[in-house]
Amino acid sequence: MPDISQDIRKAAGEVASVARDAGYVVIGAAVLGFQRAQVERQELKKRVAAPRAGFEQRISGVRADLGDTVQATEARLQELADRLESLIEAVEAIVAPFEDRLPEQARGIAQQAHAQAREARTQLRTLLPGAA
Repeated sequence: MPDISQDIRKAAGEVASVARDAGYVVIGAAVLGFQRAQVERQELKKRVAAPRAGFEQRISGVRADLGDTVQATEARLQELADRLESLIEAVEAIVAPFEDRLPEQARGIAQQAHAQAREARTQLRTLLPGAA
C-alpha cells in the first residue's frame, strides 16, 4: 500500500503543479490583455486628439481673420463718417451766407434742416465704435 499512497501523492503533486502553472498562465494572459488594452486606449487618445488640435488651429485662424475684417470695416466706416462730416460742414459753410437773405418761412426750414443735420451727426457718432 505504500506504493498507492505514494502514487496518489505524486499524482496530487503533479495535479497541483499543473493547476499552479495553469493559474500562472491565466494571470499572465490577463496581465498581457490589460496591458494591450492600455496601449490601445493610449493610441485611441492620440488619434482623437490629433484632429481636435487641427480643428482648434483652424478656428483660431478664422477668429483672427474675422477680427482683422472687423477692424478693417470699422476703420473704413470711420473714414466714411469723417468724409460725410466734412461734406456736411462744407455744404453748411456754403449755404450759411445765403440763409440770412431767405424769407422768414424758408429761413425756418433751413434752421430745421440744420437741427436735423446735427441730430444725424450725433446718431452717426453713437453708431460708430471708435467715435466718441
